Amino acid sequence: MGGRGRRNYGGSGGGNRGRGGHRNRGNRNKKGFGASLKPVDWTRQNLQPFQKDFYEGRISYQMKPEEIQQWRSQYQMSVLGNNCPQPVRTFEECGLPPSFLQTFQRLGFKAPTPIQSQGWPMALTGRDIVGIAQTGSGKTLAFILPAIIHVQGQKRLRKGDGPISLIVAPTRELACQIEEEAKQFAPSGVNMTCVYGGARARPQENALKQGVEICVCTPGRMLDFLESNVTNFRRVSMLIFDEADRMLDMGFEPQIRKLCSQIRPDRQVLMWSATWPKGVQRLANDFLPNDRLTIKIGGDARQACKTVTQHVHVVDCSQKDNLLLETIEQFRDKKNDYICRNKKKG
Repeated sequence: MGGRGRRNYGGSGGGNRGRGGHRNRGNRNKKGFGASLKPVDWTRQNLQPFQKDFYEGRISYQMKPEEIQQWRSQYQMSVLGNNCPQPVRTFEECGLPPSFLQTFQRLGFKAPTPIQSQGWPMALTGRDIVGIAQTGSGKTLAFILPAIIHVQGQKRLRKGDGPISLIVAPTRELACQIEEEAKQFAPSGVNMTCVYGGARARPQENALKQGVEICVCTPGRMLDFLESNVTNFRRVSMLIFDEADRMLDMGFEPQIRKLCSQIRPDRQVLMWSATWPKGVQRLANDFLPNDRLTIKIGGDARQACKTVTQHVHVVDCSQKDNLLLETIEQFRDKKNDYICRNKKKG
């Protein structure tokens, strides 16, 4: 259920457009994405209430305090925050919808990964969450399933509404990976799209205008659509950041802050990261200031996941492109082969 490694290629937020791009693109690129967006004065907005808590009555087995402690110690879980809910040891204990359980069975997944075991109950409480776990540990499903449950619990979209759940990723490739994993679990009636630069804008624009409950995006292209009034964030009640540390490394902090200025302040925020540097801590303090829960898996948040094999090749510039192409060709479709070989492992 983990295994998604980081990639250092793929487009980021902006990207050049072909046909279907928006006007004033030149001015936009000079001033930066979101330059014309003004922070919303939410005190003047008539915010409609929305449901946050989907935890009550869902957990089927109440663990004893010693069981909770033993489980967290076994998987090196560090948990911070008041009244943190217990972890779940099986999919059934979390009270997930039958369709989710059927998908787990079809994919050969036997049990939650540690970050999912504790992350699902935390996210379902409706509180803000910081999750820190190694690359390949299953963070994607740790936020995808609560996002689907969240949007199913809200009022249906009306014409002109923007998304209910917004998932922000640093690169085009990662955003597409998240969308593909989400599609495996999203039931009918939960529509989604992926918004990223380096591709034609028109199909993404059309999808947003038709209405989507979940939008996965990179920051620049999303800000472009907001500036062009293609969509809006008035309905966004769950905001998710994936690979927050990498977004900071890539210089996306100003764009992240622009996005957040357009989203209601009582939103639920989930921030996921492989590491916990000071920059990510600062963002968490700014965007998740009250009563948040934090989970960290493992003793060293900068350590790579043991299930991800890393090879370092020191080469000069003339060899780099050929080696990259050879590696991509060598491992093409190997992820699916690996999943099939390991389906029966616990």
